[in-house]
Amino acid sequence: MHGPALSGWLLVALCAATGAYCLLRTRACAGEERRAAVGEAVMGFGMAAMALPAAALPPPEWLPPAYAAVFGAAALQGLLAVRRGGHHLHHLVGSLAMVYMAVAMAAPGGTGAHAGHAAGTAGGIPVLTGGLLLYYTAYVLRSGARLVPVAANSGGGTGTAWTTAGGGGRAWAGRPELTHACRLSMALAMLAMLVTL
Repeated sequence: MHGPALSGWLLVALCAATGAYCLLRTRACAGEERRAAVGEAVMGFGMAAMALPAAALPPPEWLPPAYAAVFGAAALQGLLAVRRGGHHLHHLVGSLAMVYMAVAMAAPGGTGAHAGHAAGTAGGIPVLTGGLLLYYTAYVLRSGARLVPVAANSGGGTGTAWTTAGGGGRAWAGRPELTHACRLSMALAMLAMLVTL
């Protein structure tokens, strides 16, 4: 899922940093929020691994099936969470998208992840790829809008307040605007990976 090596490495760095933040977030939350943070950490590190430039690290043949197995298990867990009434539908879509990219990567002549050097061949199913691109574009726009500061309405003040700002005593790992920024970063990375599919 990469073009030039520099953009691949930037994508790796972004996804790895996001995964690391999500791991740190697991220490500041509990319950459903903690399970969501663990899922997002797995997604971040998985996307970082999938975005590694093939020129730097040629992928072994077992890697696409391993990606498919890991994210297939994550999709199953996401499906169970949705059935229990959890709010993990986005995690389910993300896990299924990663399985889809792993399968496209393993296909003969596929242009998925590390097979991006097979220029000129289309990877995956165009309608499914287009649907995922539309989903992630809408998610990015919605998530970006949640991070935009709005004018504070109380007392006629002229300051601004973040729409997702939490209480003042929270640790940085529990700040909701950072959580939204990480989700936005991963959605942008997913868009970049899908565009090159």
